[in-house]
Amino acid sequence: MNETPSYIKQLLRPNGSKKAGRRVWSIDLESVWLPFFHATNVMGDTAIPQDALGAPMRLAFDRDGAVKFSRTGRPITRVVKDITQTVTLIRENMVANLQDYTAQVAEAKASQFKQSVTTAIKAGKPIIEKDRQELDKAIQAQMEQAVREAEAEAQPQEQEREAVTA
Repeated sequence: MNETPSYIKQLLRPNGSKKAGRRVWSIDLESVWLPFFHATNVMGDTAIPQDALGAPMRLAFDRDGAVKFSRTGRPITRVVKDITQTVTLIRENMVANLQDYTAQVAEAKASQFKQSVTTAIKAGKPIIEKDRQELDKAIQAQMEQAVREAEAEAQPQEQEREAVTA
């Protein structure tokens, strides 16, 4: 393997601004998925129904046919199945492409790949150890706080018992 494919290079470059909206697989539905699926439909690569693209958000219903509401009282909406199924297919294919690329690099540049992994593991060890120590300290502090709280709760009960027996 001599050169990184352009599709991999594009994945690693900052590209575009972030927009807040409904996300499917952490990607904005309105500004990314819908235009992409219109394009793939036009090119004949997908056949997502126009009603799914025109109304991608649908009310969720209970089994009895009533509209579902969240605990806060808002109606629950879902992305239409035709879109979510296609996004799932894309995600699975992307994972397969990433794994294939990794395998190609690991085979073509085995010693460099192994060195990268070994160096990363060594670089990560002090961080993992520090996190472990901090976690141990935090757990110890929580246990000590729980003991103090239990002792504080028990003290008034002891005083009541002593007052009753006195």
